[in-house]
Amino acid sequence: MSLRMEHHEPGSRHAAGLFAPAAMHRPGDGHALLAPVLVLNASYEPINVCAARRALVLVLKGVAMTEEENGHFLHSARVAMRLPSVIRLLEYRRIPHQSRALSRKNILLRDRNTCQYCATVLPSGELTLDHVIPRSRGGSSTWENLVACCHGCNRRKGNQTPIEAHMKLMREPRAFNLHTSRHIMRLMGRSDDKWRKYLFY
Repeated sequence: MSLRMEHHEPGSRHAAGLFAPAAMHRPGDGHALLAPVLVLNASYEPINVCAARRALVLVLKGVAMTEEENGHFLHSARVAMRLPSVIRLLEYRRIPHQSRALSRKNILLRDRNTCQYCATVLPSGELTLDHVIPRSRGGSSTWENLVACCHGCNRRKGNQTPIEAHMKLMREPRAFNLHTSRHIMRLMGRSDDKWRKYLFY
């Protein structure tokens, strides 16, 4: 099936901005399916953020419905579908109040795609993970010892601690729990008007 992307410019009823770490998803550059989508529980409680591609799958499967659109259209030979900016699950899901799984994706989400040494915001593919205390020196792969890092800072730090490399972390790394998730969602919502009414109440 042949697909192409189309974008309605700001001022359109469906236009909306994206949050800072996703700034690389420029209108019309073919990455609209990677744009962030706010996921609401059936109760309208914000519970997650996923890519537009995943959100569209949930909507097409009848698991969720679109509450807000992001201004992009996904075109096939027979149909044009608006991509969502906010979706809501049709059945209520109980969300355990515990930390998210430790993964590269969640570390980058926690750190908002920002190098924790030089504060540069980059696409996920241009970031790596740095062990604050190097593994060769007893550092573990935990929330508190892993941070998003650009390749330049990673080479500069090498097998040293931040103090030895004369590099300072932007913030102390912590586990990505429910509170952190909500905080990240609110930061994202500041640049997407369609998210705000679900996050600021």
